[in-house]
Amino acid sequence: MTQASVILALVVVTALAFDFTNGFHDTANAMATTIATKALKPKTAVALSGVLNLLGAFLSVQVALTVTNAVVKIQNSDGTPKDSLTANGGTALLMIILAGLVGGIIWNLLTWLIGLPSSSSHALFGGLIGATVAGLGWAGVKWNGDGSKLDGVVGKVLLPAVMSPVIAGVVAAVGTWVIFKVVAGIAVRYTQQGFKWGQIGSASLVSLAHGTNDAQKTMGVITLALIASGNWTDTKSIPLWVKVSCAVAIALGTYLGGWRIIRTLGKGLVDIAPAQGMAAQSASAAVILASSHLGFALSTTHVATGSVLGSGVGRPAGEVRWRVAGRMVLAWLITLPAAGLVGALMWWIGDLIGGLPGALVMFLLLVAAAAGMWLRSRRVPVDQHNVNDDWDAVASPAELPERVPATAAN
Repeated sequence: MTQASVILALVVVTALAFDFTNGFHDTANAMATTIATKALKPKTAVALSGVLNLLGAFLSVQVALTVTNAVVKIQNSDGTPKDSLTANGGTALLMIILAGLVGGIIWNLLTWLIGLPSSSSHALFGGLIGATVAGLGWAGVKWNGDGSKLDGVVGKVLLPAVMSPVIAGVVAAVGTWVIFKVVAGIAVRYTQQGFKWGQIGSASLVSLAHGTNDAQKTMGVITLALIASGNWTDTKSIPLWVKVSCAVAIALGTYLGGWRIIRTLGKGLVDIAPAQGMAAQSASAAVILASSHLGFALSTTHVATGSVLGSGVGRPAGEVRWRVAGRMVLAWLITLPAAGLVGALMWWIGDLIGGLPGALVMFLLLVAAAAGMWLRSRRVPVDQHNVNDDWDAVASPAELPERVPATAAN
């Protein structure tokens, strides 16, 4: 086995690890409000979401092709692969991809540890962009398309990041306001159960949409690595084994359940009612599915959070915890550059050591960081048993790092 083949194997394993973290990091996007209103039991909710993420991953490849073609300039103007990236089994590009994945995973785990629903997508893109800039310079990133359409990082990543949560929030706010106006005067007992069933349906649609959008991002990364190593040449399709492995990885991660983030999104922003949950999830599903069809690699976390905030604004006499929302927005703003810095640092370390030893050092640093954060999380466990505890009674892990809920300690 050649050095390039071993590095390719490390990239594939690391990419699937990112896909797994994406799954448990983003379970909250679909199921946080459903769990908060007790429309479904926590483990039932994450199991349903996992199955639908698995199915959704096979519905489209547009986002995967965006990741393959819209971040790193892997081709010359005539469409042929760049020799500087594909020489020696594509080692140069493989090292960039590995460093970018490490940056994305570390940021995912850090924000999971402190219970912040930041964007896994932007962590991935940030890591890749940072590693690409470090390895190839600013010109190595495909910032814009050919001028005839929105493409590249700006058109496919940054603009959707700004627009999607605003659109989802407005749709959710209007939907929530309409729902409460329509059911005004009707006894709560006649509406709550119906809205809970509506939540289950809309949450299922969000899970399906999440698989359609987010699982494809890892498919695109692995395909990019295969192109670099000469094991794949078609930039318009994805190998079947890549689709299957990425679908399974994100489904398993989803089933694990990112309980810390589920708690923040379900209990920390608003005291959500079933009607709000249905409106928020319906808005999220509509925006995510439309964006997936157009190939926009948006953040499902931004969309879901915008929808939850919109449902709080749209509810008459509703209350939004703006302090928690402010922490989320801050995390959104720094996710891409923070992951980019980690990705750049990892590339410098790998390049300094060189070749396969450098790739192994990057991988071992990732394992060490992941183990450290997991051990730290055990000091304040959050799981299906205490995910629905009152927010004011038990603060977020980031705010009270030494305070362990009684239900979690048992």
